[in-house]
Amino acid sequence: MTPAPASAATKSTLPRLLLLLSATTGLVDAASVLGLGKVFTANMTGNVVFLGFAAAGTPGFKVIPALFALFAFIIGAWGAGRLARAHVELPLRRWLLWAAVIEAGLLWIAAAISTRIDIAAQAPEIAVLSVIVLTGFAMGLRNATVRSLKVPDLTTTVLTLTITGIAADMTGKATSPNFARRFGAVLSIFLGAAVGAALLLHVGLAVPLVLAGAIVLGATVLSARDPAFGEPHKA
Repeated sequence: MTPAPASAATKSTLPRLLLLLSATTGLVDAASVLGLGKVFTANMTGNVVFLGFAAAGTPGFKVIPALFALFAFIIGAWGAGRLARAHVELPLRRWLLWAAVIEAGLLWIAAAISTRIDIAAQAPEIAVLSVIVLTGFAMGLRNATVRSLKVPDLTTTVLTLTITGIAADMTGKATSPNFARRFGAVLSIFLGAAVGAALLLHVGLAVPLVLAGAIVLGATVLSARDPAFGEPHKA
């Protein structure tokens, strides 16, 4: 069974936290696509598509990095499920803080390893694959944790259904109450990707990953101060 968050937290601080986490998705994907050889480590839809391109022999795409990203993401999601079940009936903040600490730690280790990578040559290969695995695991952990929170329109990693909701709800006479949240999710990932790309191009591969980890941990620690995060969550 997956835990459900306290309703008070869902209506107040939690959506703002998830918008900040959405921005880190853009940072991580900027680092992976632009710095690790055209592979997604946060967005598995894109990664499966890239894997298909690679399997067909399309120049510029490789099977092994895409597979490493996919399997690392799956293992991370599995780990998040176990972490969630271990925190049933415990305060919401404890569960989310543990998830944030693990995710930030993985991103920072990946950042440290990435300082050894020659982006143009995609070498050394072991360093490239290590960063792919670490960031893929971190984002799998994040995605499964957010899925367990069940906050509508804020998955932090996928926007297809969010954009669909924006467009579909425009057919009504009144603006959807979820429009601001949906638009915020799209804008957050866009800004994260733009900032991540700029940092990678002008400073280095490690910087977007360091920043992503700092936002994940810092935003979660600040959000956890909300009294609603002290309520136990139910299975």
